[in-house]
Amino acid sequence: MPSAILSVLGTRGPTSRADLARTLEMSSASITQLTKVLIARGLVTELETSPSQGGRPGRLLGLVRSAGSAVGVKITADHVGVVQVNLDGTFGSATRYDFDPSRPDALDHLAHLLKADIEHMEGHLLGVGVGVPGSVDAQDSGVVAAPTLGWTEAQVGPMLRARLGLPVLVDNDVNTLAVADRLYGAGQRHSTYMVVTIGRGIGCGVVVDGSVYRGAFGGAGEIGHLPVVYSGGALCGCGSLGCLEAYVGDDALVRAAVENRVLVAGQGIGDLLDAARAGSTAAAEIYLQAARTLGAALSGVVHTLDPEVIILSGEGIVAWPFWERGFEQTFRRHLMPRWRSTPYLIEAWDETKWLLGAACLVLATPFDTVGIGGDQGRLVRDRLQTNGSRVPA
Repeated sequence: MPSAILSVLGTRGPTSRADLARTLEMSSASITQLTKVLIARGLVTELETSPSQGGRPGRLLGLVRSAGSAVGVKITADHVGVVQVNLDGTFGSATRYDFDPSRPDALDHLAHLLKADIEHMEGHLLGVGVGVPGSVDAQDSGVVAAPTLGWTEAQVGPMLRARLGLPVLVDNDVNTLAVADRLYGAGQRHSTYMVVTIGRGIGCGVVVDGSVYRGAFGGAGEIGHLPVVYSGGALCGCGSLGCLEAYVGDDALVRAAVENRVLVAGQGIGDLLDAARAGSTAAAEIYLQAARTLGAALSGVVHTLDPEVIILSGEGIVAWPFWERGFEQTFRRHLMPRWRSTPYLIEAWDETKWLLGAACLVLATPFDTVGIGGDQGRLVRDRLQTNGSRVPA
């Protein structure tokens, strides 16, 4: 239960012993004893006095920020981002490295980049979280299949653990966003929800009863490859025809813009957004059609998963004013009456969210009640509770 106390303090901020007892449904005596141990270990500290409804005011408890941190890593088709995130979710500036996943020694090069960066980090590192645009067999083993990176059975977890000497957890990048929302975002208020990202691809992280649902082989949430055209259709990057992503991903929008002479060859998604903002009705129509397709597809996912809320995010969310009307109308129209009021939230986006999400694979382990993190999660918890020096993972 010490890890549960740490998770509450990490997600809610300074909290009194009385509130900890109520939240965790534990006796005051047990909370007092456990927090005494955590204070002695240098993980928790007493802060200012909290207001009282009568009787003696209680002291607030908070995490010692320097007691532990996690490294967040996001791998893309052309770069790697790295950031150090503290127990309370705060972090400094991120580092970005050019990266070519197609080179023969890509994993060795990745390990070299991370090792050099981590050696300059201060404080007690609990572990490394890695987000990738693909499926991962399990967080603790970290074997990756990522078509956009050209990776099949890539041994990301084993390679990094061997080279970094730290616990390493790996997962699909949208799953990491779902974990981050559970710790620090809208997911704190919901136990079952979806995080859907729009941009180059269409991703989905699913949280059920407070835990990320990964499926039998780690590939749950690949809604970008739902078929939306059943005979022929546009070619998707996965090799199939008619996938959702082939109609609403960035490449699809740019292709439609070139075909409709809104853009010329060589221009990109930023140019399409500029055209829509400048008043181009043809550009706005491209977003509108994509939004209708997305709305219809997501209504089917809602019928399947029955989430409390959908969180829409990703790099493409900057263009949401041009998606909103088509999405709202089509999404609601295709929902059965029982689900027609399902809310969705728009989450502002910047690339550091990917990095925070990756780090949250590590920071979430104190309340990983279903064992998603496996042996690597256990090693993280051991390091957090001992607050010791680095040990081989």
